Amino acid sequence: MFLGCEMKQLSRVLVTGGAGFIGSYLVDRLMDAGYFVRVVDNLSSGDLANIKRWLNDHHFDFVQGDLKDLAVAEKVVKDVDVVFHLAANPEVRVAEIDPSVHFNENLLTTFNVLEAMRKDSAAKLIVFFSSSTVYGEPAEFPTEEDYGPLLPISVYGASKLGCESLISAYSHTFGIRGLIFRLANIVGGRSRHGVVVDFIRKLKKNPQELEVLGDGEQSKSYLHVEDLIEAVFLAFKHFVATRKTLEIYNLGSLDRIDVKSIAEIVAEETGLRNLKLKFTGGVDGGRGWKGDVKSMLLSVNKLQSLGWKPTLNSKEAIRESCRELLQCL
Repeated sequence: MFLGCEMKQLSRVLVTGGAGFIGSYLVDRLMDAGYFVRVVDNLSSGDLANIKRWLNDHHFDFVQGDLKDLAVAEKVVKDVDVVFHLAANPEVRVAEIDPSVHFNENLLTTFNVLEAMRKDSAAKLIVFFSSSTVYGEPAEFPTEEDYGPLLPISVYGASKLGCESLISAYSHTFGIRGLIFRLANIVGGRSRHGVVVDFIRKLKKNPQELEVLGDGEQSKSYLHVEDLIEAVFLAFKHFVATRKTLEIYNLGSLDRIDVKSIAEIVAEETGLRNLKLKFTGGVDGGRGWKGDVKSMLLSVNKLQSLGWKPTLNSKEAIRESCRELLQCL
């Protein structure tokens, strides 16, 4: 097994949201390594096509269920050793219409998973996929894991920070160990939301003009999903070996790219050289929407100290994911 002899006892894992974008790549890696993998997904944003290669494998179990139901959480955590928790609503902007979505899909599901682990499960280790949005608008770049205070400006970011707090509390109160990853913008071929996907879909409707939300100067870090998976497993192996109660890692690229440049890359990859870009101007000083963090660059020094480094920078990750998406969207 890729995690070494110290991990052999952790042979059965649960991946919540495992039919989704990042979750399905994680499932592939776990299955290839010979683990028994159970996936629970309500398929609200996930797709069975992402994990179809495993559906008839005797080391794989798929449960279509909603973790907002505690009974479902209690069912799926039974007989597993580790929970990789990715189930969430990934659409940051949905909270402008209905803030309860992120409360229910992010906070409530995390609470139910933790409760199920506390009450009746051998699983006492949770790996949680959080977000850079927990930092809000930090005054320091690159932003370190110990930066504070954490003041998210979106309901999505607040819900992710709330999940982190629950994991911290359950770790210190009930002995459930927690590993938390704060993710930059993750891109890749199975993604179905985000700026690259949005641009491709818009261009299919109107190849003459591309609407860009905001002023185009929003600048953020983008990481390809394959680089993310490498970092996750490296940090996971290290975390288990140290036997710490709680650990947090930033996970992103070493640089950032602005939205205007992303639009130009998508235009190039679609062969639209003379495309007109139409900037909406945005809100609150050029943001794409209320709660949109205009600038983000995470420090990944902590992960780099373990020997990890992304193979693609932000520009390369955008271009590669665009090429992958053009084959399937």
